[in-house]
Amino acid sequence: MIRQLRKQVCDLHAELTRYQLVIWTAGNVSARVPDRDLMIIKPSGVDYDSMTPEQMVVCDLHGELVDGDLAPSSDTAAHAYVYRHMPEVGGVVHTHSTYATAWAARGEAIPCVLTMIADEFGGDIPVGPFALIGDDSIGRGIVETLQHSNSRAVLMRNHGPFTVGRDARDAVKAAVMVEDVARTVHISRQLGTPDVIPPADVRRLFDRYQNVYGQPQASQEG
Repeated sequence: MIRQLRKQVCDLHAELTRYQLVIWTAGNVSARVPDRDLMIIKPSGVDYDSMTPEQMVVCDLHGELVDGDLAPSSDTAAHAYVYRHMPEVGGVVHTHSTYATAWAARGEAIPCVLTMIADEFGGDIPVGPFALIGDDSIGRGIVETLQHSNSRAVLMRNHGPFTVGRDARDAVKAAVMVEDVARTVHISRQLGTPDVIPPADVRRLFDRYQNVYGQPQASQEG
């Protein structure tokens, strides 16, 4: 399982560069190891183009290195705090994607003015508090903000977006989506004042997308 997750986490970092969500060595993806108090995360300062599965490091849920030859990401303590306090989360992603980070710099939530925002995030994409890097302060801000929201994304003030998901791939999808809607809403504001979707419609859209959209689960009989 750990070998498979190391490969998955490594491969998902390529999605961050594919969707232009990071530059240089910024950003990180992590995955919870199912049924164990462990997580796998990118090592600090490693170039995306040279990254290998073997370089992904295993840490406990307090951010302490368990297995690996390299130092973990500088955001490891934040990821670990999220896993400790949000047991439903299986993946965490952090990027500095341009438009979402611009909203974070303004300290402004992205309003729910698009059906895509209602579908994916269930309402406004909230802003979390400013926190310094290096300990679990960012993680505390993420958890405190998301526990009052349907959103799987939070814009940490003056820093950038963090996203969570059922697994690492789900969290990467949320990172891609938050950048897309951040760009679209920014453009809409250049044209005028976008219309906010009524809360009752947001709830209906969110429920449909989360519970009906896509292919039905295959039966156990196949």
